[in-house]
Amino acid sequence: MEDVSLTESFVPPTDFRVALLAGGMAGTSVDVVLFPLDTIKTRLQSQQGFKASGGFRGIYSGLLSATLGSAPTAALFFCSYEMTKHALHKMAGERWAPACHMTAASVGEVMACLTRVPVEVVKQRAQASPSLSSVTVFRQTLAAEGARGLYRGYVTTVAREIPFSLIQFPLWELLKKEWSLRTQQPVAAWQSSICGAVAGGISASLTTPLDVAKTRIMLAEKGSAVAEGSMTYVMKQVYLERGVAGLFSGVVPRVTWISVGGAIFLGVYDKVRLVLQPWMRSERCGL
Repeated sequence: MEDVSLTESFVPPTDFRVALLAGGMAGTSVDVVLFPLDTIKTRLQSQQGFKASGGFRGIYSGLLSATLGSAPTAALFFCSYEMTKHALHKMAGERWAPACHMTAASVGEVMACLTRVPVEVVKQRAQASPSLSSVTVFRQTLAAEGARGLYRGYVTTVAREIPFSLIQFPLWELLKKEWSLRTQQPVAAWQSSICGAVAGGISASLTTPLDVAKTRIMLAEKGSAVAEGSMTYVMKQVYLERGVAGLFSGVVPRVTWISVGGAIFLGVYDKVRLVLQPWMRSERCGL
């Protein structure tokens, strides 16, 4: 049997259209299925606390914005990730694979945040105010802060997502590679899901303080010190208010959400990719 060095040895570079479709389907699937956990996490991290933010009431508040934004966000990420990864692999070679994955994930996150941040702003404000719909929150934000208000926390979100992806995606690729090496077979979608769950859970736990700061900045009143503050400033304020426990507010639902979400997100992505890739290649060859 052919020697295996990487999971990519079995799978050709991903077609742009495949990454677009697979990423969109993966993003929508995970956001819709696990939305209640995300709402609980947001309310635990909000400054007013879980009960004051709605508790378990209106657990699907903000679902519309998340559903509309999940497909383009995930599609943007995976298109950028796949193109950057394969371009860097071509230039740098196999020994630099982890660095290629880290760089590709960072590029993907910067691009994805162009749509993720407005969606997050509307979604989290609706989650923290269950009496308001996503459309109402969107209109209020535009009226009070303009388009700039929809991008509040962009830098903070990127600063959260890049460390997260620097851990998650190289770890996901490494786990898939090791699984392939042991079985001498390409990883199946369910195996990719397990790798995604492990990688996502570890990444989520380590980056929770960054997520708490991002949530606080997005939910803060316009003009307040928190709304205008840096990630470091907000994390310091959270620590002074609640100590280390405050920095890890919502860690259990976050780790649960991202572990299960990573399994669905990366599993669905790989499944759709493996189904569509041969068809796209045949079409390209005129078969």
